[in-house]
Amino acid sequence: MDKNKLAAAMSAVFAYIKTSEEAAAFHAAQALEPVAEVQAQLQQIVQPNNLWGISGRQTQMQSNTMMQMRMFK
Repeated sequence: MDKNKLAAAMSAVFAYIKTSEEAAAFHAAQALEPVAEVQAQLQQIVQPNNLWGISGRQTQMQSNTMMQMRMFK
């Protein structure tokens, strides 16, 4: 009878440990998901879509600023 009680107690302890480890792994995975989303958004922000268009617009703005400052007189 003591062996049955010991086996039941050991299986209960192992089940408790296993479920707590699974819960910890689940919560850790959920904590990392927002970080991955933020990194994906930052990569989209950092990488411009059209480099030629951005550089042309920048040149137009610089020439407009020079005209406003009357540097061509």
